[in-house]
Amino acid sequence: MNLSKFNPNTSINQLLDGFFNSTIGDFVGSDVIATHPRVNIIEHNKNFEIELAAPGLKKSDFNISLKDDNLKISVEKKEEKTEDDKERKYRRREYSFVSFERSFFLPEGIDTSKIDANYEDGILSICLPKVEVKKATSKTIEIS
Repeated sequence: MNLSKFNPNTSINQLLDGFFNSTIGDFVGSDVIATHPRVNIIEHNKNFEIELAAPGLKKSDFNISLKDDNLKISVEKKEEKTEDDKERKYRRREYSFVSFERSFFLPEGIDTSKIDANYEDGILSICLPKVEVKKATSKTIEIS
């Protein structure tokens, strides 16, 4: 969002369009996580990998659950900072709240008992191992 000189001929519709077509980064600092963090889904030979970009969090902030074939990743983090300086006579109190939820329906062939997660350098990585598919064998059965 760029600052520009006020134009008295600008209509309210133009002002609202500028506001609603802006990104969240135009209004808040870079330390705020968007409501839906970016996700990469990668398929390897033996597993799928989900990478979720969520910098500034701790692994204890995440809740990962699996119900039926629905993998749900959620975060709810509240923070309050208070600063007092009686000599300068000021008080500052800041609040921040981060919350999001992402859900993924898992495809058939995932070994749900071996799902593993790791959080490092602002990236949550979830490994979804594939079940080894047994090759169908064919043979003739003789009748005795």
